[in-house]
Amino acid sequence: MSVLTRDEAQTRARFLDVERYTIALDLTTGAETFDSHTVIRFTAHAAGDTFVEVKPATLRSVSLDGQPLDPALLDGNRYPLTGLAAGPHELRVDAAMHYSRTGEGMHRFTDPTDGETYLYTQLFMEDVQRVFAAFDQPDLKSVFAIDVTAPEGWTVLGNGIAEHTGEGHWTIAPTPLVSTYLVAVAAGPWHSVTTEHAGLPFGIHCRRSLAPYLDADADEILGITRACYDRYHEKFDEPYPFDSYDQAFVPEFNAGAMENPGLVTFRDEFVYRSAVTDTERQTRAMVIAHEMAHMWFGDLVTLTWWDDIWLNESFAEYMGYQTLTEIALPQALHSVAAGQTPFPDTWVDFGVARKGWGYDADQRPSTHPVAPDPDAVPDTASALLNFDGISYAKGASALRQLVAWLGEKDFLAGINTHFARHKFGNATLTDFIDNLASATDRDVHAWAEQWLRTTGIDTLTAVVTEPAAHGRSQTQTQTQTQGTGHAQREDTGLTPAQGNGQSWCLTVTRDGSRPHRVAVAAFDHALGAETGPGLLTLRDRFETDVPGDGAPTVRSGRRPALVVLNDGDLTYAKVRLDGASWDTALTSLSAIPDPLTRAVLWNTARDMVRDGELAPATYLTTARTHLPYETDLALVQGVLSFAAGQIADRYTAPEDRPRALATLAGLCRDLIRRTEDGSHPGLRLIAVRHFIDAATQPDTLQSWLEDGTVHGGPELDPELRWRILTRLAVLGATDETAIDAELAADPSATGREGAARCRAALPTPEAKATAWDALFTDDTLSNYLFTATAQGFWQPGQDELLAAYVPRFYPDATALAARRGPAIAEAAGRYAFPAYAVDAQSLAIGTRALEDPDLIPALRRKLVDQLDDLRRALAVRTASATD
Repeated sequence: MSVLTRDEAQTRARFLDVERYTIALDLTTGAETFDSHTVIRFTAHAAGDTFVEVKPATLRSVSLDGQPLDPALLDGNRYPLTGLAAGPHELRVDAAMHYSRTGEGMHRFTDPTDGETYLYTQLFMEDVQRVFAAFDQPDLKSVFAIDVTAPEGWTVLGNGIAEHTGEGHWTIAPTPLVSTYLVAVAAGPWHSVTTEHAGLPFGIHCRRSLAPYLDADADEILGITRACYDRYHEKFDEPYPFDSYDQAFVPEFNAGAMENPGLVTFRDEFVYRSAVTDTERQTRAMVIAHEMAHMWFGDLVTLTWWDDIWLNESFAEYMGYQTLTEIALPQALHSVAAGQTPFPDTWVDFGVARKGWGYDADQRPSTHPVAPDPDAVPDTASALLNFDGISYAKGASALRQLVAWLGEKDFLAGINTHFARHKFGNATLTDFIDNLASATDRDVHAWAEQWLRTTGIDTLTAVVTEPAAHGRSQTQTQTQTQGTGHAQREDTGLTPAQGNGQSWCLTVTRDGSRPHRVAVAAFDHALGAETGPGLLTLRDRFETDVPGDGAPTVRSGRRPALVVLNDGDLTYAKVRLDGASWDTALTSLSAIPDPLTRAVLWNTARDMVRDGELAPATYLTTARTHLPYETDLALVQGVLSFAAGQIADRYTAPEDRPRALATLAGLCRDLIRRTEDGSHPGLRLIAVRHFIDAATQPDTLQSWLEDGTVHGGPELDPELRWRILTRLAVLGATDETAIDAELAADPSATGREGAARCRAALPTPEAKATAWDALFTDDTLSNYLFTATAQGFWQPGQDELLAAYVPRFYPDATALAARRGPAIAEAAGRYAFPAYAVDAQSLAIGTRALEDPDLIPALRRKLVDQLDDLRRALAVRTASATD
């Protein structure tokens, strides 16, 4: 199959315009294929040749302007159109198309709970070719009119309002101009909850077996949807551009969600079968807000080529988090009263859960600018690699810094100009920056070059001193001089603090090249019985530009106990505190009043561990000290996840791992005891989950499983039961019989995934051989069952059993990726990689494997990243051993 190059796309965009697609899909032809009939009306601007893309099971017929063409001319995924005259043309393509089991194209899923079948499309990048013939590139927008024939009793959803005309026939209203990758169809016996808002039909949909769980959360989901819709109409001048808004929660979805106009598809794990925390509900709400932001940025205005994917994702990521802090719901939600903002601390979750994703990606060999040079994205295969922490988290962080520097009013003015100029069309980075610049006197072009065209992370280091004497104390903050880009110092003319002449100085050094607008917070130890010993109070907060003019910022009063750079987390940079402040942070982190400040400090600790500057054991000790007093669920979850997944499993030597797990288990016991009164169910749930994962002995877990409850609660729901059984499998304390019995009690899709994970985790040669064969030889596993099996296979502590599979992974994964394509390649590189094997031999084997010319780009990128993480883990272990 040929990938589309940027040069080919530009040539084709100059050569033709596409006016309309008329598509008929027949979904009643069997379980393996469906019929696809496509009529494309297009206009050639000159005489010449081009091609159309299609990936059929069988290409039955092709005709151009009524003249039949030879189907045998299909070359891979390209059908040549030669000798075209200038003017209008009509192309007809009739084909049978394969259903997918990997989440690409038209995915087909049969629910094991009730035997019902569901179909949905995921047409991103090149996958529209798996469903219908198309001139497949984002800047050839067109109108799409789709008819669908489906089994009786099914509901069909699409980008526009779908009308059932009888006998299983559905007509979907034609779209306005949209890109090929945004076309969407979903069909099946959906359970639906519908309403109307602002004169438009709104709906949410899921599998029938999930109906009770969707119904339980319908008011919450629709309330957030309506609130986001209203908030975006306050921010954006352009109205919502489509005729309806459906949200379908679909099975085995590879991404979190997809911004198909009028029909957003979500992974149906967002329909919660088991207990979740408020932070997890917040994540679902953020994804709803993120995808709705795409209706404007991505759908109304679309990138011209894939080098500007950040324009879609960074904007939606920023808007999703920011808008969620601004909405208020008319009805009560959980513990939040009507009219209040239900998710005021979304940036804490971003800081601790998403930002590290960007930081990690930006330190790997595969890093790239937020807005890469067009030559760095020469084709669709290379473009697919940029859906990473840089395009999402770093890009959103850059936009948040831009808003801090530019001001929200000017930022939104520029955005609205962008929408007005390019609606229902395409735009580039240059267009975006020009439109922002039109709303401000600041040099946005220079900002973009420094922030969007460069790679890596700046490090900001605080140097705090106490001058011997001052005739007068000044407050100096750095502000950007409008239109010049130069820093200017402001002198507030403060007199010495309380007349005692005390002051302290802050100098911020920068290892890097970007300008930063940051806040600085200064804290003192609180005194008195009312607040209690160890608490910190905010004495001072001010903003400064880095780099400044070289002069230190001087503040009144004694030297604070703690000085925090990047308070509020408004920039994207590593932070290093002065020595005294870091000592205070380690002893008093939980005493800092603002959770976002605590997030900045936990990220600093995380970075220092990864950079070999903080011993992993010290991180664990700090977590054990402070998490029992932490109130923010996102922070507890983020710190425990890093402590378990990286500290215990990768950065700690095997002989020290039992001690690390014991520390984690003890910490979780502390949290469980703290929550016995039922006042913090979310915190208790997090603690129970991580206690299960850290357990080294089966007794407590078996007792919980037999009793059906954690002692003191909660009762075990399906998620907790499978989690316990997986850990028991790792410990060799269960068997196939028990796994089969649990699957019989929970025969759902997630139950099947749980069983696959458990079977692969069993510490027996037979279990490992069976799992390996399922992963790399038997190509029938769906994307989700593949992932579950891979997650169970590699387990720390099973080293002898797994050692022989480490060298087998690379050739087997290379062959698998070539057979099954990018989605399975990505899953193999992410989940089936032998991450537990942190040793020089494993690194050497993997490094040699990168020389294989048969590696497809998606797998190569994952291996490059995984091997760099392995190299870092070895370095952390070495640094820790020498401390």
